[in-house]
Amino acid sequence: MRSEGFENCDLLVAGSGAAGLAAAVTAAHHGLKVLLIEKDDVLGGTTAWSGGWIWAPCNPIAKAHGVVEDISEPRRYLEAVQGNNFNAELVDAFLAATPEMVDFFENETALQFDPGLHIPDTYGHQPGAGTGGRSVIAKPFDGRELGPDIVRMRLPLPETSFMGLTIQAGPDLKAFMSVTRSVRSAAYVAKRMGRHLRDLARHGRAMQLRNGSALVARLIRSAKDAGVEIRTGHAISGLVTGENGVEGATISGPDGGLTVRTSRGVILACGGFPNDPARKNASFPFPETHRTLAVPAASGDGLRLGESVGGHQGRTLDSPGAWCPVSEVTWPNGKTGVFPHIIDRGKPGLIGVLKSGRRFCNEGLGYHDYVKALYDATDGDETPESWLICDHRFIRRYGIGIVRPAPMPIRPWLKTGYLSSGKTLSELAQVCGIDAKGLQDTVSEFNSGVAQGVDHAFGRGTTPYMRLQGDAEVQPNPCLAPIERAPFYAVRVIPGNFGTFAGLQTDGHSRVLDDSGAPIPGLYAAGTDMASVMGGHYPAGGINLGPALTFGFISGRHAAGAAP
Repeated sequence: MRSEGFENCDLLVAGSGAAGLAAAVTAAHHGLKVLLIEKDDVLGGTTAWSGGWIWAPCNPIAKAHGVVEDISEPRRYLEAVQGNNFNAELVDAFLAATPEMVDFFENETALQFDPGLHIPDTYGHQPGAGTGGRSVIAKPFDGRELGPDIVRMRLPLPETSFMGLTIQAGPDLKAFMSVTRSVRSAAYVAKRMGRHLRDLARHGRAMQLRNGSALVARLIRSAKDAGVEIRTGHAISGLVTGENGVEGATISGPDGGLTVRTSRGVILACGGFPNDPARKNASFPFPETHRTLAVPAASGDGLRLGESVGGHQGRTLDSPGAWCPVSEVTWPNGKTGVFPHIIDRGKPGLIGVLKSGRRFCNEGLGYHDYVKALYDATDGDETPESWLICDHRFIRRYGIGIVRPAPMPIRPWLKTGYLSSGKTLSELAQVCGIDAKGLQDTVSEFNSGVAQGVDHAFGRGTTPYMRLQGDAEVQPNPCLAPIERAPFYAVRVIPGNFGTFAGLQTDGHSRVLDDSGAPIPGLYAAGTDMASVMGGHYPAGGINLGPALTFGFISGRHAAGAAP
Protein backbone atom coordinates (compact mmCIF):
# COMPACT_ATOMS: atom_id res chain seq x y z
CA MET A 1 0.00 0.00 0.00
CA ARG A 2 1.17 3.53 -0.73
CA SER A 3 0.18 6.66 1.14
CA GLU A 4 1.49 10.22 1.05
CA GLY A 5 5.29 9.96 1.34
CA PHE A 6 5.29 6.28 2.34
CA GLU A 7 5.43 2.97 0.53
CA ASN A 8 5.88 -0.68 1.44
CA CYS A 9 7.65 -3.54 -0.32
CA ASP A 10 9.45 -6.72 0.66
CA LEU A 11 12.87 -5.82 -0.69
CA LEU A 12 14.47 -2.60 -1.89
CA VAL A 13 17.42 -2.87 -4.30
CA ALA A 14 19.60 0.17 -5.02
CA GLY A 15 21.44 0.04 -8.34
CA SER A 16 20.75 -1.40 -11.77
CA GLY A 17 24.06 -2.97 -12.74
CA ALA A 18 24.62 -6.72 -12.86
CA ALA A 19 24.51 -7.14 -9.07
CA GLY A 20 21.34 -5.12 -8.45
CA LEU A 21 19.40 -6.62 -11.33
CA ALA A 22 20.51 -10.16 -10.44
CA ALA A 23 19.41 -9.65 -6.83
CA ALA A 24 16.04 -8.21 -7.87
CA VAL A 25 15.31 -10.99 -10.37
CA THR A 26 16.27 -13.72 -7.90
CA ALA A 27 14.23 -12.31 -5.02
CA ALA A 28 11.17 -11.71 -7.22
CA HIS A 29 11.42 -15.25 -8.59
CA HIS A 30 11.15 -16.47 -4.98
CA GLY A 31 7.97 -14.50 -4.40
CA LEU A 32 9.11 -11.16 -2.98
CA LYS A 33 7.67 -7.81 -3.98
CA VAL A 34 10.80 -6.03 -5.17
CA LEU A 35 11.41 -2.36 -5.86
CA LEU A 36 14.62 -1.55 -7.73
CA ILE A 37 15.71 2.07 -7.88
CA GLU A 38 18.44 3.68 -9.98
CA LYS A 39 19.57 7.26 -9.41
CA ASP A 40 20.52 7.73 -13.07
CA ASP A 41 17.89 8.25 -15.74
CA VAL A 42 19.13 5.12 -17.55
CA LEU A 43 19.69 1.52 -16.46
CA GLY A 44 22.73 -0.70 -16.47
CA GLY A 45 25.40 1.11 -14.48
CA THR A 46 29.00 0.40 -15.43
CA THR A 47 27.95 -3.13 -16.41
CA ALA A 48 26.38 -1.73 -19.57
CA TRP A 49 29.79 -0.33 -20.60
CA SER A 50 31.69 -3.52 -19.84
CA GLY A 51 32.98 -6.31 -22.05
CA GLY A 52 30.35 -8.53 -20.45
CA TRP A 53 32.49 -11.57 -19.67
CA ILE A 54 31.59 -13.42 -16.47
CA TRP A 55 34.07 -15.59 -14.56
CA ALA A 56 31.97 -18.55 -13.40
CA PRO A 57 34.07 -21.65 -12.60
CA CYS A 58 32.40 -25.07 -12.88
CA ASN A 59 29.43 -23.59 -14.67
CA PRO A 60 26.88 -25.92 -16.32
CA ILE A 61 27.29 -24.29 -19.76
CA ALA A 62 30.92 -25.42 -19.94
CA LYS A 63 29.99 -28.80 -18.53
CA ALA A 64 27.47 -29.29 -21.33
CA HIS A 65 30.34 -28.69 -23.76
CA GLY A 66 32.54 -31.30 -22.11
CA VAL A 67 34.59 -29.06 -19.79
CA VAL A 68 34.34 -30.70 -16.37
CA GLU A 69 36.48 -29.89 -13.34
CA ASP A 70 36.30 -30.17 -9.59
CA ILE A 71 35.62 -27.01 -7.61
CA SER A 72 38.89 -27.58 -5.74
CA GLU A 73 40.86 -26.46 -8.81
CA PRO A 74 39.59 -22.86 -9.07
CA ARG A 75 39.79 -22.64 -5.28
CA ARG A 76 43.44 -23.71 -5.40
CA TYR A 77 44.05 -21.11 -8.09
CA LEU A 78 42.43 -18.27 -6.13
CA GLU A 79 44.32 -19.23 -2.99
CA ALA A 80 47.62 -19.14 -4.91
CA VAL A 81 46.90 -15.78 -6.56
CA GLN A 82 45.46 -14.03 -3.52
CA GLY A 83 47.96 -15.21 -0.94
CA ASN A 84 47.43 -13.32 2.32
CA ASN A 85 44.33 -11.61 0.88
CA PHE A 86 42.45 -14.92 0.57
CA ASN A 87 39.06 -14.87 2.33
CA ALA A 88 37.98 -18.51 2.56
CA GLU A 89 34.37 -17.75 3.53
CA LEU A 90 33.74 -15.46 0.56
CA VAL A 91 35.65 -17.60 -1.94
CA ASP A 92 33.86 -20.77 -0.88
CA ALA A 93 30.47 -19.03 -1.01
CA PHE A 94 31.25 -17.70 -4.48
CA LEU A 95 32.47 -21.02 -5.89
CA ALA A 96 29.54 -22.95 -4.42
CA ALA A 97 26.89 -20.56 -5.71
CA THR A 98 28.29 -19.61 -9.12
CA PRO A 99 27.21 -22.82 -10.91
CA GLU A 100 23.78 -22.49 -9.27
CA MET A 101 23.59 -18.85 -10.40
CA VAL A 102 24.32 -19.72 -14.03
CA ASP A 103 21.86 -22.62 -13.93
CA PHE A 104 19.13 -20.42 -12.42
CA PHE A 105 19.40 -17.63 -14.96
CA GLU A 106 19.82 -20.01 -17.89
CA ASN A 107 16.73 -22.06 -17.02
CA GLU A 108 14.42 -19.58 -15.28
CA THR A 109 14.99 -16.22 -16.95
CA ALA A 110 15.70 -14.42 -20.22
CA LEU A 111 19.43 -14.36 -19.40
CA GLN A 112 21.05 -16.97 -21.64
CA PHE A 113 24.77 -17.63 -21.97
CA ASP A 114 27.45 -18.57 -24.48
CA PRO A 115 30.55 -20.37 -23.17
CA GLY A 116 34.12 -19.11 -23.23
CA LEU A 117 35.65 -22.52 -23.86
CA HIS A 118 39.08 -21.25 -24.86
CA ILE A 119 39.57 -18.34 -22.45
CA PRO A 120 42.33 -19.14 -19.93
CA ASP A 121 42.93 -17.59 -16.54
CA THR A 122 45.52 -14.82 -16.39
CA TYR A 123 48.26 -16.54 -14.40
CA GLY A 124 48.79 -19.85 -16.17
CA HIS A 125 51.85 -20.66 -14.06
CA GLN A 126 49.82 -20.79 -10.84
CA PRO A 127 48.43 -24.10 -9.52
CA GLY A 128 44.81 -24.69 -10.45
CA ALA A 129 44.83 -22.17 -13.33
CA GLY A 130 42.14 -22.90 -15.92
CA THR A 131 42.77 -23.11 -19.65
CA GLY A 132 39.17 -22.54 -20.72
CA GLY A 133 35.53 -22.99 -19.79
CA ARG A 134 35.43 -20.88 -16.64
CA SER A 135 33.92 -17.91 -18.46
CA VAL A 136 30.49 -17.25 -19.93
CA ILE A 137 28.94 -14.26 -21.66
CA ALA A 138 25.34 -13.23 -22.28
CA LYS A 139 24.07 -14.25 -25.69
CA PRO A 140 23.51 -11.38 -28.14
CA PHE A 141 20.14 -9.72 -27.65
CA ASP A 142 17.79 -7.88 -29.99
CA GLY A 143 16.99 -4.59 -28.27
CA ARG A 144 13.56 -4.51 -29.87
CA GLU A 145 12.53 -7.27 -27.44
CA LEU A 146 12.65 -4.72 -24.61
CA GLY A 147 9.87 -2.73 -26.22
CA PRO A 148 9.56 0.78 -24.74
CA ASP A 149 12.11 -0.07 -22.03
CA ILE A 150 14.89 0.18 -24.62
CA VAL A 151 14.91 3.96 -24.07
CA ARG A 152 15.98 3.27 -20.47
CA MET A 153 19.05 1.28 -21.59
CA ARG A 154 22.39 3.02 -21.16
CA LEU A 155 24.07 3.69 -24.52
CA PRO A 156 27.53 2.18 -25.17
CA LEU A 157 30.66 4.26 -24.76
CA PRO A 158 31.76 5.77 -28.08
CA GLU A 159 35.37 4.82 -27.25
CA THR A 160 34.58 1.09 -26.99
CA SER A 161 31.99 0.78 -29.75
CA PHE A 162 32.00 1.42 -33.48
CA MET A 163 29.44 4.07 -34.41
CA GLY A 164 27.50 2.92 -31.34
CA LEU A 165 27.71 -0.78 -32.27
CA THR A 166 29.15 -3.10 -29.61
CA ILE A 167 31.65 -5.65 -30.90
CA GLN A 168 32.24 -8.82 -28.91
CA ALA A 169 35.66 -10.36 -28.26
CA GLY A 170 36.07 -13.59 -30.24
CA PRO A 171 34.85 -14.32 -33.77
CA ASP A 172 32.89 -11.06 -33.93
CA LEU A 173 35.95 -8.91 -33.18
CA LYS A 174 38.18 -11.07 -35.36
CA ALA A 175 35.91 -10.40 -38.36
CA PHE A 176 36.10 -6.63 -37.84
CA MET A 177 39.87 -6.79 -37.39
CA SER A 178 40.38 -8.79 -40.60
CA VAL A 179 37.78 -7.08 -42.79
CA THR A 180 40.37 -6.09 -45.42
CA ARG A 181 42.03 -9.51 -45.50
CA SER A 182 39.10 -11.93 -45.70
CA VAL A 183 36.11 -12.08 -48.02
CA ARG A 184 34.16 -13.94 -45.35
CA SER A 185 34.97 -11.27 -42.76
CA ALA A 186 34.02 -8.50 -45.17
CA ALA A 187 30.64 -10.12 -45.84
CA TYR A 188 30.01 -10.62 -42.12
CA VAL A 189 30.90 -7.02 -41.25
CA ALA A 190 28.81 -5.69 -44.14
CA LYS A 191 25.78 -7.58 -42.82
CA ARG A 192 26.30 -6.35 -39.25
CA MET A 193 26.88 -2.76 -40.28
CA GLY A 194 23.96 -2.77 -42.74
CA ARG A 195 21.60 -3.85 -39.98
CA HIS A 196 23.17 -1.32 -37.60
CA LEU A 197 22.69 1.57 -40.00
CA ARG A 198 19.04 0.61 -40.44
CA ASP A 199 18.62 0.49 -36.65
CA LEU A 200 20.18 3.94 -36.30
CA ALA A 201 17.78 5.30 -38.90
CA ARG A 202 14.70 3.70 -37.33
CA HIS A 203 15.49 3.71 -33.61
CA GLY A 204 18.32 6.21 -33.17
CA ARG A 205 20.50 3.60 -31.44
CA ALA A 206 22.05 0.15 -31.75
CA MET A 207 19.64 -2.75 -31.40
CA GLN A 208 22.17 -5.56 -31.89
CA LEU A 209 23.21 -5.72 -28.24
CA ARG A 210 26.32 -7.60 -27.16
CA ASN A 211 28.78 -7.59 -24.27
CA GLY A 212 27.60 -5.76 -21.13
CA SER A 213 24.71 -4.23 -23.06
CA ALA A 214 23.30 -7.68 -23.81
CA LEU A 215 23.74 -8.74 -20.18
CA VAL A 216 21.88 -5.71 -18.87
CA ALA A 217 19.12 -5.96 -21.47
CA ARG A 218 18.51 -9.63 -20.70
CA LEU A 219 18.42 -8.87 -16.96
CA ILE A 220 15.96 -6.01 -17.50
CA ARG A 221 13.75 -8.34 -19.54
CA SER A 222 14.00 -10.92 -16.75
CA ALA A 223 13.17 -8.35 -14.08
CA LYS A 224 10.08 -7.20 -15.95
CA ASP A 225 8.99 -10.82 -16.47
CA ALA A 226 9.39 -11.46 -12.73
CA GLY A 227 7.31 -8.43 -11.72
CA VAL A 228 10.13 -6.24 -10.40
CA GLU A 229 9.17 -2.57 -10.26
CA ILE A 230 11.99 -0.44 -11.67
CA ARG A 231 12.29 3.31 -11.12
CA THR A 232 14.98 5.49 -12.62
CA GLY A 233 15.88 8.93 -11.29
CA HIS A 234 15.52 7.73 -7.67
CA ALA A 235 18.35 7.61 -5.14
CA ILE A 236 18.63 6.42 -1.54
CA SER A 237 19.30 9.29 0.83
CA GLY A 238 19.30 7.28 4.08
CA LEU A 239 18.56 3.93 5.69
CA VAL A 240 15.66 3.37 8.09
CA THR A 241 16.53 1.25 11.10
CA GLY A 242 14.43 -0.35 13.83
CA GLU A 243 14.36 -3.29 16.17
CA ASN A 244 14.84 -5.66 13.22
CA GLY A 245 17.86 -3.82 11.84
CA VAL A 246 17.54 -2.10 8.48
CA GLU A 247 13.82 -1.83 7.77
CA GLY A 248 13.77 0.45 4.76
CA ALA A 249 15.16 3.64 3.29
CA THR A 250 14.38 7.21 2.45
CA ILE A 251 14.65 7.91 -1.25
CA SER A 252 14.53 11.03 -3.36
CA GLY A 253 13.06 11.27 -6.82
CA PRO A 254 11.48 13.62 -9.33
CA ASP A 255 8.41 14.02 -7.12
CA GLY A 256 10.30 14.64 -3.89
CA GLY A 257 11.10 12.45 -0.90
CA LEU A 258 9.63 9.08 -0.03
CA THR A 259 10.09 6.58 2.80
CA VAL A 260 10.05 2.93 1.74
CA ARG A 261 9.41 0.34 4.46
CA THR A 262 10.68 -3.15 3.74
CA SER A 263 10.01 -6.53 5.35
CA ARG A 264 13.18 -8.21 4.02
CA GLY A 265 15.68 -5.38 3.95
CA VAL A 266 17.81 -3.42 1.50
CA ILE A 267 20.46 -4.53 -1.00
CA LEU A 268 23.15 -1.97 -1.85
CA ALA A 269 24.52 -2.29 -5.39
CA CYS A 270 25.28 1.36 -6.17
CA GLY A 271 28.53 0.87 -8.08
CA GLY A 272 31.33 1.50 -5.57
CA PHE A 273 33.29 4.75 -5.24
CA PRO A 274 35.36 5.43 -8.42
CA ASN A 275 33.83 8.93 -8.61
CA ASP A 276 34.04 9.78 -4.90
CA PRO A 277 37.00 12.23 -4.76
CA ALA A 278 37.58 11.96 -1.01
CA ARG A 279 37.64 8.15 -0.93
CA LYS A 280 39.67 8.00 -4.13
CA ASN A 281 42.24 10.46 -2.76
CA ALA A 282 42.51 8.46 0.45
CA SER A 283 43.11 5.07 -1.18
CA PHE A 284 44.33 5.36 -4.80
CA PRO A 285 48.01 5.76 -5.68
CA PHE A 286 48.56 8.99 -7.65
CA PRO A 287 44.82 9.81 -7.60
CA GLU A 288 45.27 13.11 -9.44
CA THR A 289 46.17 11.33 -12.70
CA HIS A 290 43.81 8.36 -12.38
CA ARG A 291 40.87 8.07 -14.81
CA THR A 292 37.84 5.81 -14.43
CA LEU A 293 35.75 3.87 -16.91
CA ALA A 294 32.86 3.70 -14.43
CA VAL A 295 29.68 5.72 -14.83
CA PRO A 296 29.58 9.14 -13.10
CA ALA A 297 26.80 7.96 -10.77
CA ALA A 298 29.20 5.49 -9.11
CA SER A 299 30.13 7.96 -6.39
CA GLY A 300 30.20 5.96 -3.16
CA ASP A 301 26.53 6.13 -2.13
CA GLY A 302 26.37 2.50 -1.06
CA LEU A 303 29.46 2.72 1.11
CA ARG A 304 28.28 5.87 2.86
CA LEU A 305 24.91 4.28 3.57
CA GLY A 306 26.48 1.08 4.88
CA GLU A 307 28.86 2.98 7.12
CA SER A 308 25.98 5.07 8.49
CA VAL A 309 24.58 1.95 10.21
CA GLY A 310 27.88 0.39 11.30
CA GLY A 311 29.36 -1.20 8.19
CA HIS A 312 32.97 -0.74 7.10
CA GLN A 313 35.15 -1.05 4.02
CA GLY A 314 37.19 -4.17 3.40
CA ARG A 315 40.60 -3.70 4.99
CA THR A 316 42.65 -6.63 3.68
CA LEU A 317 42.76 -6.02 -0.07
CA ASP A 318 45.81 -5.93 -2.31
CA SER A 319 44.43 -3.05 -4.41
CA PRO A 320 41.47 -0.71 -3.82
CA GLY A 321 40.44 -0.77 -7.48
CA ALA A 322 40.32 -2.85 -10.65
CA TRP A 323 43.12 -1.21 -12.60
CA CYS A 324 43.27 -0.76 -16.37
CA PRO A 325 45.64 1.30 -18.52
CA VAL A 326 43.78 4.01 -20.40
CA SER A 327 44.48 6.76 -22.90
CA GLU A 328 42.76 10.12 -22.93
CA VAL A 329 40.74 10.67 -26.09
CA THR A 330 39.83 14.01 -27.65
CA TRP A 331 37.39 13.43 -30.47
CA PRO A 332 37.51 15.57 -33.63
CA ASN A 333 34.34 17.32 -32.39
CA GLY A 334 36.09 18.34 -29.16
CA LYS A 335 34.42 15.83 -26.83
CA THR A 336 36.69 13.85 -24.49
CA GLY A 337 36.75 10.35 -23.05
CA VAL A 338 39.04 7.49 -22.06
CA PHE A 339 39.93 4.32 -23.93
CA PRO A 340 40.76 1.05 -22.07
CA HIS A 341 43.81 -0.75 -23.45
CA ILE A 342 42.64 -4.32 -23.10
CA ILE A 343 43.44 -5.99 -26.41
CA ASP A 344 46.20 -4.07 -28.17
CA ARG A 345 48.93 -4.55 -25.53
CA GLY A 346 49.21 -8.29 -26.20
CA LYS A 347 49.45 -8.09 -29.97
CA PRO A 348 52.80 -8.82 -31.69
CA GLY A 349 54.83 -5.73 -32.51
CA LEU A 350 53.99 -3.40 -29.61
CA ILE A 351 55.81 -2.49 -26.40
CA GLY A 352 55.13 -0.19 -23.46
CA VAL A 353 57.88 2.17 -22.30
CA LEU A 354 58.48 4.81 -19.67
CA LYS A 355 59.84 8.31 -20.24
CA SER A 356 63.30 6.74 -20.09
CA GLY A 357 62.43 4.74 -23.20
CA ARG A 358 62.75 1.47 -21.29
CA ARG A 359 60.15 -1.26 -20.90
CA PHE A 360 58.86 -1.88 -17.38
CA CYS A 361 56.55 -4.92 -17.61
CA ASN A 362 55.23 -7.83 -19.63
CA GLU A 363 52.71 -6.00 -21.80
CA GLY A 364 50.82 -9.23 -22.55
CA LEU A 365 49.81 -9.88 -18.95
CA GLY A 366 46.53 -8.59 -17.51
CA TYR A 367 45.49 -4.94 -17.63
CA HIS A 368 45.53 -4.81 -13.82
CA ASP A 369 49.15 -5.99 -13.86
CA TYR A 370 50.19 -3.30 -16.35
CA VAL A 371 49.00 -0.52 -14.05
CA LYS A 372 50.51 -2.14 -10.94
CA ALA A 373 53.85 -2.34 -12.73
CA LEU A 374 53.53 1.28 -13.83
CA TYR A 375 52.90 2.34 -10.25
CA ASP A 376 55.90 0.33 -9.05
CA ALA A 377 58.09 2.01 -11.68
CA THR A 378 56.98 5.54 -10.76
CA ASP A 379 58.70 7.55 -8.05
CA GLY A 380 56.55 9.67 -5.76
CA ASP A 381 57.40 12.98 -7.44
CA GLU A 382 56.85 11.67 -10.97
CA THR A 383 53.72 11.26 -13.10
CA PRO A 384 52.69 7.63 -13.74
CA GLU A 385 52.68 7.56 -17.53
CA SER A 386 53.84 5.28 -20.30
CA TRP A 387 53.73 5.09 -24.07
CA LEU A 388 52.62 2.20 -26.25
CA ILE A 389 55.02 2.03 -29.21
CA CYS A 390 54.39 0.34 -32.56
CA ASP A 391 55.22 0.62 -36.25
CA HIS A 392 53.14 1.21 -39.39
CA ARG A 393 52.56 -2.47 -40.06
CA PHE A 394 51.12 -2.95 -36.57
CA ILE A 395 48.76 0.01 -36.61
CA ARG A 396 47.31 -0.90 -40.00
CA ARG A 397 46.76 -4.54 -38.95
CA TYR A 398 45.56 -4.13 -35.36
CA GLY A 399 45.06 -0.46 -34.67
CA ILE A 400 46.16 1.00 -31.35
CA GLY A 401 43.83 2.39 -28.72
CA ILE A 402 41.00 4.35 -30.32
CA VAL A 403 42.80 4.25 -33.68
CA ARG A 404 41.13 1.53 -35.73
CA PRO A 405 42.96 -0.79 -38.15
CA ALA A 406 42.77 -0.44 -41.92
CA PRO A 407 40.76 0.75 -43.74
CA MET A 408 39.91 3.36 -41.10
CA PRO A 409 42.03 6.55 -41.37
CA ILE A 410 44.89 7.49 -39.03
CA ARG A 411 45.15 11.18 -39.87
CA PRO A 412 42.25 12.45 -37.66
CA TRP A 413 43.97 11.06 -34.56
CA LEU A 414 47.27 12.62 -35.53
CA LYS A 415 45.51 15.96 -35.83
CA THR A 416 43.94 15.75 -32.37
CA GLY A 417 47.27 14.78 -30.81
CA TYR A 418 45.97 11.44 -29.53
CA LEU A 419 48.43 9.62 -31.77
CA SER A 420 52.07 10.68 -32.10
CA SER A 421 54.28 9.68 -35.02
CA GLY A 422 57.85 9.92 -36.26
CA LYS A 423 59.75 8.86 -39.37
CA THR A 424 62.36 7.39 -37.05
CA LEU A 425 62.30 6.15 -33.47
CA SER A 426 64.44 9.14 -32.48
CA GLU A 427 61.93 11.54 -34.02
CA LEU A 428 59.03 9.78 -32.30
CA ALA A 429 60.87 9.97 -28.97
CA GLN A 430 61.41 13.71 -29.41
CA VAL A 431 57.70 14.28 -30.15
CA CYS A 432 56.65 12.33 -27.03
CA GLY A 433 59.33 13.61 -24.66
CA ILE A 434 60.89 10.16 -24.34
CA ASP A 435 64.63 9.53 -24.07
CA ALA A 436 65.65 8.80 -27.67
CA LYS A 437 68.65 6.56 -26.97
CA GLY A 438 66.69 4.61 -24.36
CA LEU A 439 63.88 3.95 -26.86
CA GLN A 440 66.26 2.98 -29.67
CA ASP A 441 68.15 0.58 -27.43
CA THR A 442 64.91 -0.92 -26.09
CA VAL A 443 63.48 -1.56 -29.56
CA SER A 444 66.79 -3.06 -30.72
CA GLU A 445 66.88 -5.41 -27.71
CA PHE A 446 63.23 -6.35 -28.21
CA ASN A 447 63.70 -7.05 -31.92
CA SER A 448 66.78 -9.21 -31.29
CA GLY A 449 64.73 -12.01 -29.78
CA VAL A 450 61.70 -11.84 -32.05
CA ALA A 451 63.01 -14.17 -34.78
CA GLN A 452 63.48 -16.89 -32.17
CA GLY A 453 60.12 -16.10 -30.57
CA VAL A 454 61.74 -15.02 -27.29
CA ASP A 455 61.15 -11.96 -25.15
CA HIS A 456 64.41 -11.91 -23.22
CA ALA A 457 63.31 -9.17 -20.82
CA PHE A 458 59.83 -10.27 -19.71
CA GLY A 459 58.90 -13.58 -21.32
CA ARG A 460 55.89 -12.50 -23.38
CA GLY A 461 53.97 -15.39 -24.90
CA THR A 462 54.87 -18.00 -22.27
CA THR A 463 51.36 -18.68 -20.91
CA PRO A 464 48.03 -19.60 -22.56
CA TYR A 465 46.54 -16.23 -21.53
CA MET A 466 49.29 -14.25 -23.22
CA ARG A 467 49.18 -16.38 -26.36
CA LEU A 468 45.42 -15.88 -26.65
CA GLN A 469 45.95 -12.10 -26.61
CA GLY A 470 48.39 -12.42 -29.50
CA ASP A 471 47.86 -13.33 -33.15
CA ALA A 472 47.80 -17.04 -33.99
CA GLU A 473 48.95 -16.27 -37.54
CA VAL A 474 52.27 -14.97 -36.19
CA GLN A 475 54.87 -17.63 -35.44
CA PRO A 476 56.85 -18.91 -33.61
CA ASN A 477 55.44 -16.68 -30.85
CA PRO A 478 51.99 -15.10 -31.45
CA CYS A 479 52.88 -12.26 -29.06
CA LEU A 480 56.09 -11.11 -30.74
CA ALA A 481 56.86 -9.29 -33.99
CA PRO A 482 59.59 -6.74 -34.81
CA ILE A 483 59.08 -2.99 -34.57
CA GLU A 484 60.89 -1.88 -37.70
CA ARG A 485 58.63 -0.48 -40.44
CA ALA A 486 58.48 3.33 -40.42
CA PRO A 487 56.71 5.53 -39.62
CA PHE A 488 56.51 4.74 -35.91
CA TYR A 489 53.63 5.59 -33.60
CA ALA A 490 52.92 6.10 -29.90
CA VAL A 491 49.92 6.60 -27.62
CA ARG A 492 50.32 7.98 -24.09
CA VAL A 493 48.81 5.67 -21.47
CA ILE A 494 48.03 6.40 -17.81
CA PRO A 495 46.40 4.50 -14.92
CA GLY A 496 42.64 3.95 -14.95
CA ASN A 497 40.09 1.64 -13.43
CA PHE A 498 36.95 -0.31 -14.27
CA GLY A 499 35.64 0.27 -10.76
CA THR A 500 36.60 -0.26 -7.13
CA PHE A 501 37.37 -3.35 -5.04
CA ALA A 502 37.25 -1.83 -1.53
CA GLY A 503 33.54 -2.13 -0.86
CA LEU A 504 31.72 -2.99 2.35
CA GLN A 505 32.86 -6.10 4.18
CA THR A 506 30.26 -8.85 3.99
CA ASP A 507 29.82 -12.49 4.94
CA GLY A 508 29.17 -15.36 2.57
CA HIS A 509 25.46 -14.51 2.41
CA SER A 510 26.34 -10.99 1.20
CA ARG A 511 25.21 -9.46 4.53
CA VAL A 512 27.07 -6.31 5.53
CA LEU A 513 29.21 -6.83 8.64
CA ASP A 514 29.77 -4.42 11.53
CA ASP A 515 33.12 -3.84 13.23
CA SER A 516 32.63 -6.87 15.46
CA GLY A 517 32.14 -9.11 12.43
CA ALA A 518 28.41 -9.58 13.02
CA PRO A 519 25.93 -9.18 10.16
CA ILE A 520 23.75 -6.07 10.20
CA PRO A 521 20.18 -7.43 9.96
CA GLY A 522 18.37 -6.44 6.80
CA LEU A 523 21.39 -5.00 4.96
CA TYR A 524 23.18 -6.61 2.03
CA ALA A 525 25.84 -5.40 -0.39
CA ALA A 526 26.76 -6.80 -3.79
CA GLY A 527 28.80 -5.82 -6.82
CA THR A 528 31.40 -3.16 -6.11
CA ASP A 529 29.56 -2.04 -2.98
CA MET A 530 30.86 -5.33 -1.54
CA ALA A 531 34.55 -5.89 -0.76
CA SER A 532 36.13 -7.91 -3.55
CA VAL A 533 35.98 -11.68 -3.15
CA MET A 534 39.19 -11.65 -5.19
CA GLY A 535 41.05 -9.88 -2.39
CA GLY A 536 41.92 -6.92 -4.59
CA HIS A 537 43.57 -9.12 -7.24
CA TYR A 538 42.61 -9.71 -10.89
CA PRO A 539 43.04 -13.45 -11.53
CA ALA A 540 40.93 -13.66 -14.72
CA GLY A 541 38.77 -11.68 -17.09
CA GLY A 542 35.22 -11.38 -15.75
CA ILE A 543 36.14 -11.32 -12.05
CA ASN A 544 34.01 -8.20 -11.54
CA LEU A 545 30.82 -9.42 -13.22
CA GLY A 546 31.11 -13.02 -12.02
CA PRO A 547 30.96 -12.11 -8.32
CA ALA A 548 28.46 -9.30 -9.02
CA LEU A 549 25.95 -11.71 -10.53
CA THR A 550 26.72 -14.44 -8.01
CA PHE A 551 26.42 -12.32 -4.86
CA GLY A 552 23.41 -10.55 -6.34
CA PHE A 553 21.92 -14.03 -6.69
CA ILE A 554 23.05 -14.99 -3.17
CA SER A 555 21.66 -11.84 -1.54
CA GLY A 556 18.33 -12.03 -3.35
CA ARG A 557 17.93 -15.68 -2.45
CA HIS A 558 18.88 -15.12 1.19
CA ALA A 559 16.54 -12.14 1.55
CA ALA A 560 13.73 -14.33 0.23
CA GLY A 561 14.52 -17.04 2.78
CA ALA A 562 15.39 -19.49 0.00
CA ALA A 563 19.10 -19.98 0.75
CA PRO A 564 20.16 -23.64 1.03
